[in-house]
Amino acid sequence: MHTSMNDDPAKFSLSNFLAGESNDPLQAPASFTNWMRLCAWAAELYEPELLASADARTVIDYGGKPRPVINLCSYNYLGLANHPEVLVAAHEALRTHGMGACGSPMLSGMTDLHRELERRVAKFLKREDAMLFNSGFGGALGTISGLLRKSDVALLDNRSHLSLRDGAVLSRCRTEKFEHNDPSSLDAALSRQKARRQLVIVEGIYSMDGDFGNLKELLAIAESHGASVFIDEAHSMLGCGEHGRGAAEHFGVENRVPLVYGTFSKAFGALGGFVAGSKDTLQYLRFYAHPYVYSCALPPVVIAAILKALELGTSQPELRAQLWQNADYFHAQLQSLGLDTGASTTYVMPIVIGDRERMYRLGHELRRRGLWVAPVDYPAVPQNRICFRACVTAKHTRADLDEALNILADTLVPAMLQKQSA
Repeated sequence: MHTSMNDDPAKFSLSNFLAGESNDPLQAPASFTNWMRLCAWAAELYEPELLASADARTVIDYGGKPRPVINLCSYNYLGLANHPEVLVAAHEALRTHGMGACGSPMLSGMTDLHRELERRVAKFLKREDAMLFNSGFGGALGTISGLLRKSDVALLDNRSHLSLRDGAVLSRCRTEKFEHNDPSSLDAALSRQKARRQLVIVEGIYSMDGDFGNLKELLAIAESHGASVFIDEAHSMLGCGEHGRGAAEHFGVENRVPLVYGTFSKAFGALGGFVAGSKDTLQYLRFYAHPYVYSCALPPVVIAAILKALELGTSQPELRAQLWQNADYFHAQLQSLGLDTGASTTYVMPIVIGDRERMYRLGHELRRRGLWVAPVDYPAVPQNRICFRACVTAKHTRADLDEALNILADTLVPAMLQKQSA
């Protein structure tokens, strides 16, 4: 595919530039480079430079100048990334353990802090053991690829995160997709793959749609086929359930899920991933999850911060209560404005625009007005569901949310009404 100055760049997406266009695989396709030049105004909304911490109100670089914004882009759901006690714990670990782990956990990167976090995560989730990954993406990829084999089948919700899909591809197992949260579609997919080991892969909260996984019904279908279930609790861990153990706790199905996956980059306010389960399973996984064996362990300073975040997140349920109070309020107000939030019922909310050019134009207007939301384009979401994604946190005040709503009412609502009348 080749673009020219006469083409409408809004008709194209990242899915159009996957074929090599030269004899050199290290050379970017010329059509992509031309497309990026034509779409420079849209690309400016990506990789924004944060000039302060990921607070509810922060400062970003916009147009070469500092721009104070209400931050609806952050996964800092409980505000723990900037908590004073978390920062003190990180400073102390920096003094005692230095900056980097300087080695793979398998060979030299494991410290007493890493072991302590493993124990505390396992105890928190009521599992025998836990292991840590230096990346949430790499941890999901490593867990799936480390456990599945060529003769197995991975059954993935069609909204599954790319890390889960890539993990299945790396394992070289057979893959099947089922319709999002649809028990009958899962039942049909499982029925097509009899006489094989089967793993059903779902999520606690889906990161683009902001809806819960249909855990009870999907688990029932999986169990009727004798299939195992893997739940990625990245966006739900610490944010959901009476004790913060995620969507599985929220729906009362923890005891039916032998392996729990989550990340430290959302409500914990740090980075990395973890998996908790039986000692035997994790002992096996430690040797077969490539991102664990062959990459550097998390820095001790980060581990210390996570330890304190886990303590605070489990001892202060009022943070979780405030998160949901803010989410419920903001969601209700978005709906009263007539904005499409899809199937979202959580603190992650798509605001569907459905048109690429309109979304980017509005994205610039929102940043000029001081509201920071994430533009989400195809193929991350379907073409007709191109949207902004808003993430509400426990640290947003009612004034923050009301100001954000006023900006949305002044910008998005007229634009969407204009679209409907066109």
